[in-house]
Amino acid sequence: MRLKLLFYFWAMLGLFACQSAPDAGQEAAEVATDTLSSMPQPAAQKPLPPPPPDYDTAAWTEVARLDSSIVIDMKYATTENFVEEKMYDCSRCFLRPEVAKAVVRIHQRLQKQGLGLKLLDCFRPRPIQWKLWEKVPDPRYVADPREGSMHNRGAAVDLTLVNAQGEELEMGTPFDFFGPEAHPSYTNLPDSVLANRATLRDAMLSEGFQPITTEWWHFSLSGKNYALSDMLWKCY
Repeated sequence: MRLKLLFYFWAMLGLFACQSAPDAGQEAAEVATDTLSSMPQPAAQKPLPPPPPDYDTAAWTEVARLDSSIVIDMKYATTENFVEEKMYDCSRCFLRPEVAKAVVRIHQRLQKQGLGLKLLDCFRPRPIQWKLWEKVPDPRYVADPREGSMHNRGAAVDLTLVNAQGEELEMGTPFDFFGPEAHPSYTNLPDSVLANRATLRDAMLSEGFQPITTEWWHFSLSGKNYALSDMLWKCY
């Protein structure tokens, strides 16, 4: 009996020791955590400022510098245009300062409706207008560069609407579609398309932009007389 009691005593003593001993792994983890928390943390990286303008800021504004949330998709920097050829070396959207600010105001108002603008063409240098004219010397589709267009003056934009995810809304025809279906007066379209066109038109009219009769995507700021320009932008 005495041996049984002695055995029981030593068993209980061992069990108590196991329960009270600290977990070595947990203790090491706590030490490591304390060490890391006491180490100096690297400072948060600040976003790099944009490079200084490489153009005459008194004459021009790059729209992306005013509001980077505007989608820029210059179609003449791609082959997705009526001549199916790349005309611009890179996709940069320039407008006269007053025109650019008006476009940004429209975009920011549309954002409150869950919409936004996607710019398809902005200022078009007159040397590019000459290239277009050489390919399609038809004033119904390309302005004669000797007289120039509002694009060559930095006062016109080609654009469409996008949703909050940046997806284009349906407008009935693609950009640079030449036919009656692209005319703003054409109504044989689904109600949703007509509503989208009306939303874009009303937004542009609110800032003094005027449409033309053959292209739902084209608007120019009325009442302004800017000079024709041959300015060519740089690419990086």
